[in-house]
Amino acid sequence: MRTTHRKRTIRTAAVGLAAMMLTATACSSSDDGGSGSGDSDDITLTVGVFGQFGLEEAGLYEEYMELNDHITIEQTSTQENADYYAALLTRLPTGSGLMDIQAIEVANIFEATNELGQYFVDFNDHDVDTGHFLDWKLAQGTDPDGKVVGLGTDTGPMGICYRTDFFEEAGLPTDREEVSALWADDWSAYIEAGEEFAENTTSGAKWVDAGAGLFNAVVNSFPERFYDENGEVVYQESEGVATAWDIAMDAVESDLTAKHDLFTPEWDRGMANGDFATLSCPAWMLGYIQDKSGDAGLGSWDFAHAPVAGNWGGSFLTVTEASRHKDEAVKLAAWLTAPEQQAKLFTERGSFPSSEEAMGFPEVQEASNEYFADAPIGELFSAAAQDIPTLIVGPRDQVIQEGLANGLLTAERQGADRDKAWEDAVKSIENALAD
Repeated sequence: MRTTHRKRTIRTAAVGLAAMMLTATACSSSDDGGSGSGDSDDITLTVGVFGQFGLEEAGLYEEYMELNDHITIEQTSTQENADYYAALLTRLPTGSGLMDIQAIEVANIFEATNELGQYFVDFNDHDVDTGHFLDWKLAQGTDPDGKVVGLGTDTGPMGICYRTDFFEEAGLPTDREEVSALWADDWSAYIEAGEEFAENTTSGAKWVDAGAGLFNAVVNSFPERFYDENGEVVYQESEGVATAWDIAMDAVESDLTAKHDLFTPEWDRGMANGDFATLSCPAWMLGYIQDKSGDAGLGSWDFAHAPVAGNWGGSFLTVTEASRHKDEAVKLAAWLTAPEQQAKLFTERGSFPSSEEAMGFPEVQEASNEYFADAPIGELFSAAAQDIPTLIVGPRDQVIQEGLANGLLTAERQGADRDKAWEDAVKSIENALAD
């Protein structure tokens, strides 16, 4: 609820918490976004997001409404992106039930910029400054004809979050540089450290949260995953997929995983209860862990380099053609994703900028995170971001990724070997791709 004299409110429906993940920020058409009072009639702008996107939590809506006192922002959040995106696909052709601004997860951006592009505004038509974005992030939100459909919010450079109390109890180092050295440049070394942990711990915690999370971290360190540069489905022949599958199955077969289904209440409780000692940690995960672990987790978590740099997650803001307030919606989307707001979202929520300009701000470069033992996250994520490959994104990435994640979860919970689990996952994926 607003605390000022104006009768503006932020209304949040169905507040949700995280999927493949994530938070937001990106580009700017004005320095401060302010229009001043009385510039136009009172307008309500609606924003649709998934998970704990971070815009409201960081106070950005509140700030924008202070700068533009004729604007009220209403956000609707759906917990899981799969549910959110399915509803969006249903609504786009009819134009009914759409928000002025709709967030799009990176796994769905190819579809949004291609076959669904007609349903979204071209930010070029509104003279939005897109020059501050990372080139690869801007390219992901642009269609083949140069139409800018999505303004990038965050990116997901990865590290490893770990529980220092569990590491100490098992005789492993706790200093983040020494921890990083345990598995430097080698995901297999990360598994070996997990095996050492399992032999020595009495905490009852597993080494890692889930095979699916480990798979995502590994596969996203390869430029080619599910599609090749010609748009052909290649996941069955992909080196990245094969490597990630084997690493994840090594963890599963060694009983190193807590067998959690990612982004479910069960996973949330496991994070709070200390079910696992490590998890793959893109930038947006820091805020998620803090929210779920709460005060009880303060002083237990730290952050180290991942074995190999990669990107997991990151989102975009679009403006729908169905919006009745396109100009104002574009201004809001541009302001929310401006370098200044991206830097603020990082310092408040840990969402790493997709704006190259924002990445250079002192508050990003010098940022630390008190909850994670004052880890210099600005320095750590900036270093990781330098080595991120440009991922090839395809139209059915999410279908393939979810199919492989489900295959790993089945192997964890039902004991299927890696070959049988792979065969079943491929069968499920091929059936889904044929629909």
